[in-house]
Amino acid sequence: MKLFHNFKINLIISVFLFISLSVVFGSFSSASGEEAEKTYILTAGKWGKQQNAAVITAGGTVTFSHGEIGVGIVVSSAPDFLEKALASQAFTDGAEDMMIEWQPPTEVVKFDDADVTPGDETFFFLQWHLDAIEAPAAWDAGFTGAGVRIAVLDGGMPADHNDIAPNLDFAASASFVPGFNFDEDVPGFRHAGHVAGIAAAPDNGLGTIGVAPEATIIGVKVLHDGSGSFGWIIQGIEYASRSLAAGGAGADIINMSLRGIFCKGGGAGPLVAALNKTINTATKRGVLVISAAGNDMLDVDHLWDCMVTPAESGNGIAISATGPLGWALGNMNFRRSAHYTNYGNSLVHVAAPGGDWVLPSNDPCTVGLITRPCWVFDMVFSVWGVDAGIHYYTWAAGTSAATPVVAGVAALIKQRFPNISVGALKNKLANTADDEGKPGHDPFYGRGFVNALRAVLE
Repeated sequence: MKLFHNFKINLIISVFLFISLSVVFGSFSSASGEEAEKTYILTAGKWGKQQNAAVITAGGTVTFSHGEIGVGIVVSSAPDFLEKALASQAFTDGAEDMMIEWQPPTEVVKFDDADVTPGDETFFFLQWHLDAIEAPAAWDAGFTGAGVRIAVLDGGMPADHNDIAPNLDFAASASFVPGFNFDEDVPGFRHAGHVAGIAAAPDNGLGTIGVAPEATIIGVKVLHDGSGSFGWIIQGIEYASRSLAAGGAGADIINMSLRGIFCKGGGAGPLVAALNKTINTATKRGVLVISAAGNDMLDVDHLWDCMVTPAESGNGIAISATGPLGWALGNMNFRRSAHYTNYGNSLVHVAAPGGDWVLPSNDPCTVGLITRPCWVFDMVFSVWGVDAGIHYYTWAAGTSAATPVVAGVAALIKQRFPNISVGALKNKLANTADDEGKPGHDPFYGRGFVNALRAVLE
């Protein structure tokens, strides 16, 4: 491991707070007034000339469509557009798009007294999650994710951060949020950076290291300040899963550390169906879609008329979270199920380190030269962002952090087996995971706790 040198760091603590259902801000309209232009998502068996003609006849304009997926995004100011479009029988379903809070607000506490002086070691010593999954042993075996491309569908990527930029494909990165570049978001904590750093921060002698330190990162902005529309996410998945030759990002793996909860009767059914179709198309293209299980403490097997998406969308996989309770005090229970994670046999494929923050009291602990409340060290340490030229790092916890751990392990497998199918890749993650909980499939762990070393050797 390379040593840290000549770099100024400020440390931040943050917690991914998802202990509430998604907030639906309502329909996504691009104007105001009685006949405001609204955005709709329509589905069909395939999208072609018949669908384009039906949209025009109903008074709409197609802004995105893909024949293979059978999904189109349409804008119209006609008050009866959807009724007319569906009456044409050119579509199987449709609904007005929605703005959703996929990543509820994150609590961030910034410390001014934590500058690290030149000569201090890298922050690898804070990254307990790497040892928990035996990632260093996988690197020693020669597997670092080289040649594998991970698309992070999230908010704005901190593209100039020293633990993101070396592995970032700037040319392939893109934004589907109107008016913003892929590296723009509100000031402060960059969720996308934390996620990307966990998956693939380079081993460059600075800060942290990712599970797959030689994998390529592709930033795909589909959210702004944690919120976004179904349409933005659908376009992001389609772009990320498209080959470079076809003008897409050419990703091998898509990471979506985001979640929404939708119930029957809420109007999102057609939108979820369109998302399902898009994820299934990505799978057909050979791209594994990995999503967060969510942090709502929900037993998804008994949600009845509700579902968590994209965790339960299409044929991607969902990841639950584990985290220690008192790691700085010597407790190495890395496989302890995190208190907040959603769970269910129908939901979880495998579990991975996501951290936790429920150790009682604010008693201080010191790890290396860093002193913080002991509970802080139970979270996952990664990139925060860049502010006024200073490159920040942070602790954070959530299934948002567990998901890129698995994306990184999937990249190691893909390096070992370049031509592996998505189905075989899913099975490899599951079959090489360490069985936890009750024998076999478990509602908290799925097929087990992910193991990077076993994944590349077996």
